[in-house]
Amino acid sequence: MSNIIDGKAVSAQVKQRIKEETAKLKEQGIDIGLAVVIVGDDPASKVYVRNKKKACEEVGFNSYEYALPAETTEQELLDLVNKLNADDKVNGILVQLPLPKHLDDKVIINNILPEKDVDAFHPVNVGKIMIGDYNFLPCTPAGVMELIASTGTEIQGKECVVIGRSNIVGKPMAMLLLHKSGTVTICHSKTKNLKEVASRADILVAAVGKPKIITADYIKEGAVVIDVGMDRDENGKLCGDVDFENCKDKAGFITPVPGGVGPMTIAMLMQNTLTAAKVKNGLMDNTVEQEVDTKERTVFNKLFLHT
Repeated sequence: MSNIIDGKAVSAQVKQRIKEETAKLKEQGIDIGLAVVIVGDDPASKVYVRNKKKACEEVGFNSYEYALPAETTEQELLDLVNKLNADDKVNGILVQLPLPKHLDDKVIINNILPEKDVDAFHPVNVGKIMIGDYNFLPCTPAGVMELIASTGTEIQGKECVVIGRSNIVGKPMAMLLLHKSGTVTICHSKTKNLKEVASRADILVAAVGKPKIITADYIKEGAVVIDVGMDRDENGKLCGDVDFENCKDKAGFITPVPGGVGPMTIAMLMQNTLTAAKVKNGLMDNTVEQEVDTKERTVFNKLFLHT
């Protein structure tokens, strides 16, 4: 039987680390604040916002919640974002998605200052992730990396398969695995022989949004299986993209749903907010340098930069 990766336990460790760092910053007179903006009455969004507020309390952050009516105009929302951009008490800004249909997600996200964009959705932060030279990581892929690390699995040289190509999970997930020198394949709805490709993976990340689509014949014996899905089965019960009962005896490590990736997403949001506060106060480098092959960089410079 596989080892079940306990996302609640790993997230608790991350939040404890953040709590300790936050306490030290408070001794230096530095308070940390996260502003969360929710527009409308989406029940799932309300639950997420409530959980984020609770996490802020756990780690010692100030939490600023802005609940706006569904009929809020784009200009009204932009005015609030600009106000929070200018507020020194606010280190991180999160606008809860999805927004009502009359509001343009891209316009709102693009107006959040990159240094306060703790969701890491701003194009500047997305570009930094691409080149491996960043402050913030999208919270769910960052949480997945923490879960993989908790197993003691070395990513370097491993076959990694990501099923899903969304901007929020699939694409950044692939980049993070690549930065750790994994050999990465991204699969999607047009991939041929998906089962064959997935079954080669030493590390399989499922982010499809289809309940229990991944069964044991998609999985290599002993693989690390991370289920990002948050679905409902035919009985309305919460489940993931991976058929847990069918796969748990074949995988080496596997995350459950619930209790796997979910708790990590909020923990990594707290980590991003802490990082934003440290950067603002000059307590760390402006960017987090990732492992880069010096020889590759030199070759790139010679070919494209003429240096």
